[in-house]
Amino acid sequence: MTMRYIGGGHKQKYRLVDFKRNKDNIPAKVASVEYDPNRTAHIALLVYADGEKRYIIAPIGLTAGQTVVSGKGVAPEIGNALFLSEIPLGTIVHNIELRPGQGAVMARSAGSYAQLVARDDKYASIKLPSGEIRMVLVTCKATVGTVSNTDHALERSGKAGRSRWLGRRPRVRGVVMNPVDHPMGGGEGRASGGHPRSRKGLLAKGYKTRAPKKASSKYIVERRKK
Repeated sequence: MTMRYIGGGHKQKYRLVDFKRNKDNIPAKVASVEYDPNRTAHIALLVYADGEKRYIIAPIGLTAGQTVVSGKGVAPEIGNALFLSEIPLGTIVHNIELRPGQGAVMARSAGSYAQLVARDDKYASIKLPSGEIRMVLVTCKATVGTVSNTDHALERSGKAGRSRWLGRRPRVRGVVMNPVDHPMGGGEGRASGGHPRSRKGLLAKGYKTRAPKKASSKYIVERRKK
C-alpha cells in the first residue's frame, strides 16, 4: 500500500494557476469565473491585452468583464496584484509570497484572507488566517481581496459516496486496529488505547512539532492563537 485512504475518485484535469502574477502592467479582462476540482476556491480566467490566457484564484467580488492588472504603481483594487510596499496599511489581501518572485504560498484557500498591519523599512507585518503575525519582505507581491467561495466551510458532503468521488477512501481509526498495526491498537473488548499518537508513534493533540531552532522563527512577531 503506497497511500492510505486515497484512491478512486472522479477523473480531474489540472488547471495551471498563475500564482506569480508576473505579467506586469498588462491589463487583463476576466473572461469567466469557474469551478476548479483541485482546490477549494474558484478560479478566474484572465485574457491579457496581448492575447495570453491565464487562470488566477478568484477573489470575492471579481466578475466576468472586469479588468485586473499586476505590477508597480497599480491601484489597490480587488484582483490586482501589488508589492507589499505599495498596499495601504489595513488592506485585506490574499495570495501572499514568502520570497520575492517565488509565487503566492499563503492565504490561498476558499474564504481565507490576511491583513497588512504594519510596515517598516524592508519588512511588512501581515496578520495571517491562523492569527499569526509574520514579517515578509516588502518586495513580495500580494493580491487585494478575500479568496472566493467563503461558503465552502459550511458544506456538508451529505453521503459517503461524495467523499469517494473526491478520492477519499474510508479512514480506519487507530484504536480499532491490532497492536501490530498501530500504537493505539489492541486491548480487550472496547478498550481504546494510550496516549493519542500517529501510526509512527509521534504524539498528537498538543505536542509541538515545529523545530525549535527553525531559521524562519525570527520573522514571526506573534505566534498563532491556540
